[in-house]
Amino acid sequence: MEKRTIIAFVLSFLVLIMWSYLFNPDKDQVSKKEEIVKKETSKEIQEPPQAKVLTHSESSEIPETLTGKTVTGIDEKEIQIDTPLYKAVFTNVGPTIKSFKLKKYFKTTDPDSPMIELVSLEKNMGDFLLINFEGYSIGQNEKITYQVDSTTVRLGPESSPKDLIFISETSDGLSMKQTFRFFPDQYKIELNLDVVNKSGKTVNGTFKADLKALPPQEKASYYSYVGLALLLDDDLKEVEIEDTSEEEILRGQIDWVAYEDDFFISAVIPENKSKGTFEGRLLKSGLLHGTYLPPSVSLVPSQQTSFQYTLFFGPRDLSILKQCGGNIDRAINFGWTDIIARPLLYTLRFFYKYVHNYGVAIILLTILVKILFWPLTHKSYKSMKEMQKLQPIMAKMREKYKNDKQKLNKEMMGLYKTYKVNPMGGCLPMVVQLPVFFALFRVLGSAIELRHAPFMLWINDLSAPDRLFNFPFTIPFMAPPFGIPILTLLMGASMFLQQKMTPTPGDPTQAKIMMFLPVIFTFMFINFPSGLVLYWLVNNILSIGQQYRIYKKPA
Repeated sequence: MEKRTIIAFVLSFLVLIMWSYLFNPDKDQVSKKEEIVKKETSKEIQEPPQAKVLTHSESSEIPETLTGKTVTGIDEKEIQIDTPLYKAVFTNVGPTIKSFKLKKYFKTTDPDSPMIELVSLEKNMGDFLLINFEGYSIGQNEKITYQVDSTTVRLGPESSPKDLIFISETSDGLSMKQTFRFFPDQYKIELNLDVVNKSGKTVNGTFKADLKALPPQEKASYYSYVGLALLLDDDLKEVEIEDTSEEEILRGQIDWVAYEDDFFISAVIPENKSKGTFEGRLLKSGLLHGTYLPPSVSLVPSQQTSFQYTLFFGPRDLSILKQCGGNIDRAINFGWTDIIARPLLYTLRFFYKYVHNYGVAIILLTILVKILFWPLTHKSYKSMKEMQKLQPIMAKMREKYKNDKQKLNKEMMGLYKTYKVNPMGGCLPMVVQLPVFFALFRVLGSAIELRHAPFMLWINDLSAPDRLFNFPFTIPFMAPPFGIPILTLLMGASMFLQQKMTPTPGDPTQAKIMMFLPVIFTFMFINFPSGLVLYWLVNNILSIGQQYRIYKKPA
């Protein structure tokens, strides 16, 4: 096989990895030219009402014992929510969520590390989540203080779902009721909103949902998307806003809107999948602000309307998101490799179910993939071996026809035909495997299953780079923490050994380039998650074994 073809393939593979690492082009960014709508049009009355509208006599009465008016100065109260999965703090002003901590996920691998906090807002940055009926005919609603039926909600593992009810009456004459339902074994929270128009005039409004988040300074995951996202017309939109002057306004059928960080997601899922509007903006404080506006409704005096949401605050775990419903599992996106990556993730989870170690599960998955592609790689290495036999003849041809490239190519093709060798035989099988390799990169670089997952010895987090020791000084090309990347160095050594076993090109310059590639890959992998490096190391070891078996086999 022509070494130029091998070099072209390897360099292309290297460029693809670097391009994907630096720019992550698979993100479905929203086209400004096609989908940004002028801000002024967002205030227009939208489509006819989609929410169910009932007369007051037909609706359930709001308990008089709980009704209160915003003008009466109700005191702020904090409500403690405690379930087996999370601890949360709600407030009756809004109402909104002041804290939401996940009990099964921690900031670091230290057992005493604080729980993950999903409310990232700092003091005086506003509300993390605010959902209310916003009326346009009689002015915007003020920030509402509600009466609440309890200050504590506790659920045990076997508890039935419990409700928390907020009720108030605005100065505009709207009676508002919000019912949150909590579950002991799920991260989802069901929210039902009821509004009764007790004023003497018709009210037009919509159930506006605001979600705010403060993105982290640095990404913790190799591939995960961080920012606002929504499922619009059955298409995932990851909306990147980099300037405070930008505003993304999208319209269509919206299944959910969310803020995603490396491994967790906060989502608002409307029960009624109708046409709606999404507005996304970056505030000067650095906050990302996403707004969902369903179709407006019109309430005549004494009329009631209701709207239902499902809220999800939890891990970006594929099985947990599927359990929640509402197509929120579509938030996990592996780009163009998605159709391959998802089965690989399920296979990884299957192995973990039996071995209880994701490092071992990665090794088993690598072996499985290697077995599946064994015939192709066998053909590739065999073709390389045949090409090696022709190297002396090819070297003489290059010398003989060094001034006549056309004649050289013709003689080379004749040589391939005489010895029945396909010059592309060693390259094409590797090209076929590329989608699987990149799918594994996406899975192992962003799966929450590997977050804080230990392997062995010093590797206690497969989602982080491997580091032996922790040095107080910086190391060039290395992201913190600074230490000895043992696994990465072993991976580089395995690539070097594999390269030494590969037939040497006739051109000395090409040979030097090929030998330099392991060094490039070692530097590139130095900041990759250790789970990814483990996969590449095991794959190299298996390839070395296969090459050795073929090259040592008598012709």
